Amino acid sequence: MTQQLSSPVSLTAVDAPGQPTPTPELEQLYRGFERELLVPLWTEIGDLMPVHPRSRAVPHVWRWQHLLELADRAGHLVPVGRGGERRAIALANPALGGKPYATPTLWAAIQYLMPGEDAPEHRHTQHAFRFVVEGSGVWTVVGRDPVPMERGDFLPQAGWNWHAHHNAADRPMAWIDGLDIPFQYTAESQFFEFGRETISDAERTTPQRSRSQRLWGHPGLRPVSAPGATPGTPLLNYRWADTDAALGDQLELESEGHPGVLEPGHAAVRYTNPTTGGDVLPTIRAEVHRVRPGTQTAPRREAGSSVYQVFDGTGTVTVGEASWRVGRGDLFVVPSWQPLSVRSEAGPSDSDSGALDLFRFSDTPVLEALHLDRAEVSG
Repeated sequence: MTQQLSSPVSLTAVDAPGQPTPTPELEQLYRGFERELLVPLWTEIGDLMPVHPRSRAVPHVWRWQHLLELADRAGHLVPVGRGGERRAIALANPALGGKPYATPTLWAAIQYLMPGEDAPEHRHTQHAFRFVVEGSGVWTVVGRDPVPMERGDFLPQAGWNWHAHHNAADRPMAWIDGLDIPFQYTAESQFFEFGRETISDAERTTPQRSRSQRLWGHPGLRPVSAPGATPGTPLLNYRWADTDAALGDQLELESEGHPGVLEPGHAAVRYTNPTTGGDVLPTIRAEVHRVRPGTQTAPRREAGSSVYQVFDGTGTVTVGEASWRVGRGDLFVVPSWQPLSVRSEAGPSDSDSGALDLFRFSDTPVLEALHLDRAEVSG
């Protein structure tokens, strides 16, 4: 005689608006649903079809100095090599049950490489990037192309490309990684493969510009030898000097009375794929925002989630009901449909640009591809 397993479906008749009147017959019906693993929509519609997004994530801030201290301790205790692969320490949103997810779709981490260390080569289907908030002297090697990493540089890398890292400096270096790990995990679509055990001597060289920069890093120009679109950008390093100049020019145009800023005192640029003009990665959008001192941005909310890192300056950030004062390196999460407003309190003593500079990445390309993107600005 086989034992009847208990059902994971549990239904209770309730006396509530929009629900059927509880009766013994209704209870019997619900027991039948449980046996056959069925769930009626009328008991779940409030959760499955809310009037607006209700993110499982919550607003949260991580302090860069605390992350650096812990990463440095890990650098002296945890080796980099096969098995652990990377000394990457992920942000865990406090509302996601301890999973290493910043939001339900985005993964963010601080990665830490000690002097002379190599992070071994591998590849994965997850789309990724690196953003450097401080330090220099590390080279990421993508497809055997050594790519320099300097403060403010943005280094995107589409999925299924071989990559490794090498620290040629005499001090540790930290940066943030962003990937679409949670999205691909939920979609059950991820693949991973180990690469070479060591990189070659040629890949340990320190060129001023990578091969990808020499081919693709010329504004408004593309090589005729490489026709067609690629799903991820072939440009592997977007330099801070170019980003900084673009943001500064927007604010100068505003001061001269010309259009160019997103809103008064608020400049913004988006990293784009030079083969399409679209987002650098199929699942990740990346931007940098610069807010003049004293400027308060209008509250804005979007379907989909974002992670921000303060690149420079100080300010006060309000996400939903939460509010924090933030400074260089601090990271914070904006869950889906939570309003975000920023007030810049930056000055010459805490910012090279004299403004509050914010790096942002989001899952917007996924929502746009499914025609689920929506945004709303208050005031």
